[in-house]
Amino acid sequence: MSVVEADVAVLGLGVHGSAAAASLSRRGQRVVALDRFGAGHGRGSSHGRTRMIRRAYPAAVWNGFVDAAYDAWRALERETGRTLIRRTGGVYAHAGASQLQGPGVESLPDAAAVADRMPALRIPEGYRAVYDPDAGVLEAAEAIAALRETALSHGARLRFGERVTGWDLVGSRVEVRAEAGTIRADRLVVAAGAFAGALVPALARSLEVWRILTLTVAAGQPAGMPPGLGAFSIDRPEGLVFGIPDAAGNGLKIGVDAGEVWDPEVPVAEPTDAEVAHLRTLMERYVPGIDTRDVEAAACLYTMTEDRRFTIGTLADAPEVVLAAPCSGHGFKFGAAVGDAVADLCAGVPRPDLEFVSTARRGL
Repeated sequence: MSVVEADVAVLGLGVHGSAAAASLSRRGQRVVALDRFGAGHGRGSSHGRTRMIRRAYPAAVWNGFVDAAYDAWRALERETGRTLIRRTGGVYAHAGASQLQGPGVESLPDAAAVADRMPALRIPEGYRAVYDPDAGVLEAAEAIAALRETALSHGARLRFGERVTGWDLVGSRVEVRAEAGTIRADRLVVAAGAFAGALVPALARSLEVWRILTLTVAAGQPAGMPPGLGAFSIDRPEGLVFGIPDAAGNGLKIGVDAGEVWDPEVPVAEPTDAEVAHLRTLMERYVPGIDTRDVEAAACLYTMTEDRRFTIGTLADAPEVVLAAPCSGHGFKFGAAVGDAVADLCAGVPRPDLEFVSTARRGL
């Protein structure tokens, strides 16, 4: 069995592992990153063409990290020449008072005000909303490609289809046991999404994995495109409905931010006919001008914490290990900023701005 030396080993090559590999290798670190599945797999939370990005967040403590995310994605756009963010504006509707706030976010008192901002969207009677002018679409597949391209260009080694069986502290270093051999590194980054609990058992008690469904309709429909439609969500007791508009030929996508608990070791079940029919009904209700005859349905995993906040930081009993488990269904938009945070933590740079999502906060 081979032994590979590295400055940093990264476990997981979804958006956060890929971002960590890019940020670390940019800084001259020798990076070896592993993923147990092939590139482009559908067993996690990072596949698919699009995600939402927004500044509207439930508490002001998020605002600095949101700013960092926008800045980091824009920097990656300049570095790679790819377009990653498409600004469409966003409407977030709710039955009662909203906790959403942020720079530029404004209140919309009723459905008429929503229609002025986003004519193609229909919200339930009696609902209010907030409008976020900076919200829009994050080109997820392009973002993953840009991060991995950057990591490779700076010398990172990305190894797909290789399972990790465990890791140990050996003196002041970490040894990772993988199928192809051992990796010895000064630092270990665990960014394994739904599989993070298996690699850091103390984390497992705070995680629950959900199966989440999305539906995408045929591209090019005016009802699903800006300026008539932007990013949106409708908060309902049975699960928040979110929508990502067709900003660049990807088709309007909706999903429900709730699902059954799922064992990530089991391949994610494809949506059933009944589930697809339900998503069609929701799309037609909230975007009534849309044609849902030609659809693409998909399933993915959300890795949820009890308070819907991320977990980022070093482990108290293993400071050589950095955990990056941004999850709970809203972690993708922070990907590039998570990579920079991980690189800081690996270098021993304090990040007091991230105390609200720290490992210490969870007793880790």
